[in-house]
Amino acid sequence: MVAADSCRLQDVARDVFGWERLRPEQLMAMEAVMERRDTLVVMPTGAGKSAVYQVPGVLLPGPTVVVSPLVALQRDQVQGLLRRTGTDAAAVNSTQSGDENAAVWDRISAGDVDFLFLAPEQLAKDEVVEQLAAAKPALFVVDEAQCVSSWGHDFRPEYLRLGQVLRRIGRPPVLALTASAAAPVRADIVAHLGMRDVREVVTGFDRPNIHLEVIPFRDAAVKARAVVERAAAEPKPGLVYAATRREAEEYANELSLLGLDVAAYHAGLPAQERGDVHDRFLAGSLDVVVATSAFGMGIDKPDVRFVLHASVPGSLDAYYQEIGRAGRDGEQSRAILAYRPQDLGLQRFFSAGRPDPDTVTQVARTLAEHEGPVHPGDLRAETHLTASRLTAVVNLLEQVDAVHTTRRGDVEPAPGMDPAHAAQQAVELGDAHQQLERSRVDMMRGYAETTGCRRRFLLGYFGQVQGESEGCGSCDVCEAAELSREGVAPGPAVLAGTGGRIPAPPEEPAAGGDHPFHPGTRVRHPHWGEGSVMSEEDRTLTVLFGTVGYRSLSLEVVRRHGLLDVC
Repeated sequence: MVAADSCRLQDVARDVFGWERLRPEQLMAMEAVMERRDTLVVMPTGAGKSAVYQVPGVLLPGPTVVVSPLVALQRDQVQGLLRRTGTDAAAVNSTQSGDENAAVWDRISAGDVDFLFLAPEQLAKDEVVEQLAAAKPALFVVDEAQCVSSWGHDFRPEYLRLGQVLRRIGRPPVLALTASAAAPVRADIVAHLGMRDVREVVTGFDRPNIHLEVIPFRDAAVKARAVVERAAAEPKPGLVYAATRREAEEYANELSLLGLDVAAYHAGLPAQERGDVHDRFLAGSLDVVVATSAFGMGIDKPDVRFVLHASVPGSLDAYYQEIGRAGRDGEQSRAILAYRPQDLGLQRFFSAGRPDPDTVTQVARTLAEHEGPVHPGDLRAETHLTASRLTAVVNLLEQVDAVHTTRRGDVEPAPGMDPAHAAQQAVELGDAHQQLERSRVDMMRGYAETTGCRRRFLLGYFGQVQGESEGCGSCDVCEAAELSREGVAPGPAVLAGTGGRIPAPPEEPAAGGDHPFHPGTRVRHPHWGEGSVMSEEDRTLTVLFGTVGYRSLSLEVVRRHGLLDVC
């Protein structure tokens, strides 16, 4: 049966989509989907994750529902399917009128839609879930699935509702797609979505055609000038990521004065203007887009030649995802980070959100007083909280098993729930999330300041071991080290990323067989509890703990004092 499915999948890929061949990992995931198995796919940006649902979706009897976080991304995917395949694809979202959305549901009821794209916010509406259940989806796809996980850098509370939605619509097979999910995040995705008998297809995180470079700065004005000059000099098209809306506008203006076709993109722009920038960039009429992190998720433009970060991102997860927009055509591209240590303070500010104990207690007490299910709208009215803030609090209470959501979407306290105790547990969990976010900032600093191979550091963060002991040969540190070995003075571009010094060649990794703490190993620390070893570099272990996030531990100290036990 699998062989037959494989042939059918290859035929559809070629005849309908025009793809002469499927990658082995794509075909493996598609076969699992055709077997009606829950499937989790981790592939680098640009590796063809969307094909994993598009090809089977042509063959499956019933609509394929795709939960996608950005309306612009939904629009691109709908248009791409209509253009390539002629299959019926549609979206329901907040940018369309009520009549337009109603017309889509009428088409779904008539069986005329093969692919339906929804934002997760739509699934908070009872009427949407009921209409979806009536449509009997053949496959439920969660795109950008790292948003499900509280371990993930891009966690979105509304994604936690997807597990309940799945139960309410009859539990169709689930396909979760992500480009950046280390082992703890993958486990969280499986748990929150209630996935069963999961087939995991993980292809690795390396993008060897992307050259990695970090340029250190101390002075903000010097850095700003260098960002403009570098963006102007690099092959086009390219992306520049700025930390704030104001910086995005300023860099765009500076580059425009140099005669480049440039546009700024951020959440403060009108939706129509954002859509226009998006379309012009994909059409090739812009040299550079200067954007905040609001731009880029799911952008399918193969020929981006550089991604330049004007400020340090808040995590390596976000950095990896953003630089992955370069070089999707497999050609050489560059990822350049303008690193000023003081910018890390801004990222700490962004990651400093903490649940307010009084607010959590108020919600817990309100629910306990009802002693039964409460509609979220009624709960908002009683607590006077915004929908987003209430959702965040309810999610924390749900994660500590103090409340649960019914099949109808109402919120119900657990039997015997003690509001004070539940609030305390929820706040502690929120504190742990905050610690994790802060540790991500620290790991970002480690990447920017490492004197070893940057690719090894980046891949190790995701738990992938790089086997090449001599370094990658495609980052500024390894490049400078190679020139040093050859007795060649590195040029300004190489020295820029090393603070003006020639780094020592990457050290030969220590023998891996003399200790049990290899990447992927579950360990326990006497104070921080259980965690996962992510990487080892220069006899330093990076461990991700559930309570405090990422920690770098000296292997020598760990062994001398018995700080870690293998679980």
